Amino acid sequence: MPQVFTAFKSEVKVNEETLEGLQSIEYSTVKNRQQIGAIGTDERIAVYFGLKIVTGKLRVASINKTLDGFLQGNTEFSISATLKHGDASRKVTFDACFLEDKEFSMVTEGHAETIYSFSATRVREED
Repeated sequence: MPQVFTAFKSEVKVNEETLEGLQSIEYSTVKNRQQIGAIGTDERIAVYFGLKIVTGKLRVASINKTLDGFLQGNTEFSISATLKHGDASRKVTFDACFLEDKEFSMVTEGHAETIYSFSATRVREED
């Protein structure tokens, strides 16, 4: 049975500071993979795995001064998300993060929103 986590009960922290105004967190992990073919055939004989790239986005209502400071100072930080629903939980930790960019938007009769894009050395998922 799939685990369904809800934003209402979940929590995201940056360097142990709760990220106020968080609207969403997204991340992806991509493994560099090279296919090795045999000479004289069109079939793969092996796969070589290389660099793993972890990227993500934090969507925040208005702005976050802590994240702005990390972007300005090229400062390393960590992110820990505790995803919950009922008794089920999962901890997702991003190590050695750096902010890559920041996007800001505001619409008529709405609130400001900032998207902070980050990269991480690794992501760890624990039940």
